[in-house]
Amino acid sequence: MTDRTTPSRAVIRGFRTGDGPRLVEAWRRSAPADPITPDRFRSLVLLDANFDPEGLRVAVDGDRVVGAAYAVRRLTPLSGTDLEPEQGWIPFFFTDPAARGRGLGRQLLTEALDWLHGHGRTRVDFASYTPHYVLPGLDAEAYPEAAGLLESLGFRTLYEAAAMDRGLVGYSVPAEVVLHRDELTAAGHRFGTPSDDELVELIALAGTRFSPDWARAIRECAAAGTPLDRIVVVRDPSGRLAGWAMHGAYGRADERFGPFGVLEEMRGTGLGKVLLHLVLERMRAHGAHSAWFLWTGEHSPAGRLYRKTGFTTTRVFRVLRKEAAR
Repeated sequence: MTDRTTPSRAVIRGFRTGDGPRLVEAWRRSAPADPITPDRFRSLVLLDANFDPEGLRVAVDGDRVVGAAYAVRRLTPLSGTDLEPEQGWIPFFFTDPAARGRGLGRQLLTEALDWLHGHGRTRVDFASYTPHYVLPGLDAEAYPEAAGLLESLGFRTLYEAAAMDRGLVGYSVPAEVVLHRDELTAAGHRFGTPSDDELVELIALAGTRFSPDWARAIRECAAAGTPLDRIVVVRDPSGRLAGWAMHGAYGRADERFGPFGVLEEMRGTGLGKVLLHLVLERMRAHGAHSAWFLWTGEHSPAGRLYRKTGFTTTRVFRVLRKEAAR
């Protein structure tokens, strides 16, 4: 039996060689709804250009890892030269079920926050770090104790992100979407798979008009050999690239939809709806049984489009922020 009335005996320190396998196993025990593999942990954490071993606070009891909290700040910019010097992130934290109730989670988070503050970070977000977030934010329904702990430490909800899924068994493009695609094509719009040369334009569009992280995702998945038929682009009658949709951009997960964007001035024309369905059609042709993604505003225009297309919300994540007292 674990005595939850006594303080934790764990020692908290920075990450060391040999911690990885034990940390992954402790993660699986602590968050069975969101397990991680050694490969994903290596890619998302250890090989991140911003990883600092001292920022990954590890709680060890004897030879057993019983918790961790990961703090990270930019050492290399996501785009341009901006290192976001006031901003820090805590992408994840956990404590082993057998070690809970003795203040260990609070200790881990406090050390992670202190580490970030020691590096001049006055604003800390949980858990919207790019490029390597594990989840968009906190699923308070799955982890109510973590929600209470973060709130007690001064984190407040910035906004919510919805994860959605849609089954694709038996899917076909609706007749009205086919008709609208044909109307747009007759008016001079062109839908198709981008060429190698067009990737330069697509990455620039994604990075300047949408998100530098989307540009990175497109670049990295193409460089990794992801077939370009996972992408559908559209050009307006003038030849301008007006939007795109894709799947398979993250971790080569063919059933993961996105990123997806249409120029703001072209919204309301139905381009987004057609792009979405054309990619779902390609996903089904590749044998996908479902389409899913992690992040959209549930009540945003995109969220409404997804729901009209048959997507349903599977989880809701809170993106949280703590700012230093002024």
